[in-house]
Amino acid sequence: MKDTLPIQYDYSLRANNTFGIDAKAHAYLPVDSVEMLESVRRDASLRALPRMVLGGGSNIVLTRDFPGIVLHMCGKGIEVVGHDMNATHVRAAAGENWHGFVQWTLQNGLNGLENLSLIPGSVGAAPIQNIGAYGVEIKDCFHELTAFDLESGRTFTIDKAGCAFGYRDSIFKRQLHDRAVILDVTFALPKQWRPNLQYADVVQEIDARKIATPTARDISDAVIAIRTRKLPDPAVIGNAGSFFKNPIVSAAQRDALLERYPRMVSYAQSDESCKLAAGWLIDQCGWKGRSLGRAGVYEKQALVLVNRGGASGREVERLASAIQADVKAKFGVMLEPEPVFV
Repeated sequence: MKDTLPIQYDYSLRANNTFGIDAKAHAYLPVDSVEMLESVRRDASLRALPRMVLGGGSNIVLTRDFPGIVLHMCGKGIEVVGHDMNATHVRAAAGENWHGFVQWTLQNGLNGLENLSLIPGSVGAAPIQNIGAYGVEIKDCFHELTAFDLESGRTFTIDKAGCAFGYRDSIFKRQLHDRAVILDVTFALPKQWRPNLQYADVVQEIDARKIATPTARDISDAVIAIRTRKLPDPAVIGNAGSFFKNPIVSAAQRDALLERYPRMVSYAQSDESCKLAAGWLIDQCGWKGRSLGRAGVYEKQALVLVNRGGASGREVERLASAIQADVKAKFGVMLEPEPVFV
């Protein structure tokens, strides 16, 4: 059965991960249909291999050659699939580029995702990480998704509650990890839209453009400008965007840290906990612009680790560990990486 699939062997994944790490997959399969996944599941030799589902490759660090099969989700398609009193429902295939999808919604007069402009990656990967930026997360506009169960062969739909979204977290990182393959995602985009301007960077950019009443397009343009200034283009310098999650601490721990570091950046959360700015913590430890081997910390944003040229995944891993150790020693806070080490 596998002879009918376009599997490539000893396949370089360098172009398939935004860090630009040169690692190989034993087997690689571009997937654009449920039937292809079913064929993989039914083939005993393929089913026995370790597997990795790949989208845009913006949330992984390849630390070695992968000894199994990489299922690269390449399906395309965007369509309006329905309406209710409050929202328009838009479905996008897993292989659609995330930023391209956001721009499609804006071009079609559908608002709500503009704060998530220019985030790298694919639509199918977005719910796994519950991606977020500038006050908006996927869960805020999520309706449902369709996935394929590699164990049972069943295609199923899961709603917002079923996804168990958390901060950069979902059920796909836990119970459904290595089992569910997301095929498409449906978003509920609000008919009564209000701009989300809770982040100072966005407000300042809008003010600098002298826009009194910003549209969703204005906010998208502002976010694109901010991200372009702060973050390196993966096509130019390999990176995975923000490398560490902003740590969540108790109000008491935040207050104790503020006594020692009055300029520390923090954000109160609805449950009375506090989110700290990981980039600020890393910067205070003197890592901005530094390198360890061929991996380094971006000069304009301490939250971004970069490939200086030819870095291995192990070098990125060592750099991340050194940063974690310094932040823990100075602030008593353990940073958690956003990308997955493979």
